[in-house]
Amino acid sequence: MAVPDYQSLMLPLLKYAGDGEEHKIRNAIELLAEELRLSEEERRELLPSGQQAVFNNRIGWACTYLKKAGLLDSGRKGYFSITKRGLYVLKENPASIDVNFLKRYKEFNAFYNRDKSTLIDKSEIPEIERKKDLDPEEFLEIAYQELHNELVSEVLSIIKKCSASFFESLVVDILIKIGYGGSRADAGKAVGRSHDGGIDGIIKEDRLGLDVIYIQAKRWEGTVPRPEIQKFAGALIGKKAKKGVFITTSTFSREAIEYANFTGNIVLIDGETLARLMIEYDVGVSKVKSYDVKKIDTDYFDNGLK
Repeated sequence: MAVPDYQSLMLPLLKYAGDGEEHKIRNAIELLAEELRLSEEERRELLPSGQQAVFNNRIGWACTYLKKAGLLDSGRKGYFSITKRGLYVLKENPASIDVNFLKRYKEFNAFYNRDKSTLIDKSEIPEIERKKDLDPEEFLEIAYQELHNELVSEVLSIIKKCSASFFESLVVDILIKIGYGGSRADAGKAVGRSHDGGIDGIIKEDRLGLDVIYIQAKRWEGTVPRPEIQKFAGALIGKKAKKGVFITTSTFSREAIEYANFTGNIVLIDGETLARLMIEYDVGVSKVKSYDVKKIDTDYFDNGLK
């Protein structure tokens, strides 16, 4: 048989996790390959990059999509376990699970519809099946965006699990990389005062210290409401500070965003934005590969093409 597509692997993978135990993704790959009776040749079939087996890749994507829908969870890298929602789905005894099935969950839709500029249906992105429908540059753009969005999700997940002291250090690191705070030592002294798992402090706006910014950063579970931003605005007034940055691992309510915009001197950084800034400024991530996409320099050939 041909290697099943990643959507066809969702239900077998969920059933595999149905015992409620934590499982290693590597073990799931081996056991499902045997259950599906894949030949040795099919198991060794590689992606075009030659870096990973097609079956392993598709199991990985099936696992990712099930996690995005809240059917699986991951307590540590390389492992997964079923959630209560996943157990409920198994009790429904569905004939199959695919992208359309997962669209019943708002968390999955938020992930699935995140990139509005995608040129093809997102259900095709992990597969490389419709590569022929795209030119190489379009395909690279889509693949890059998907990998980037997944990295953002992974970074944010890890941030939420970090200790308060590490979160303090992380915020200092990103502010320094962006260009605030002078030296690392100065910034650490200015920002490293813990309050309820978050940090509060004053940091230089530039290396010369011509102005300062009041910082409040909190690891937040739910949506940050407007009253929290109002309290922060009051703190700015009390410290006679002109500018403030409120950083959270969560999101801000619409009313909170509107109030911050109304003040004109408060910048809000939610969890996803923080994760994207970390990736942009290489905080907590490292480069694996880079590709240079080149095109013809028509100016160079002008004199030769007569």
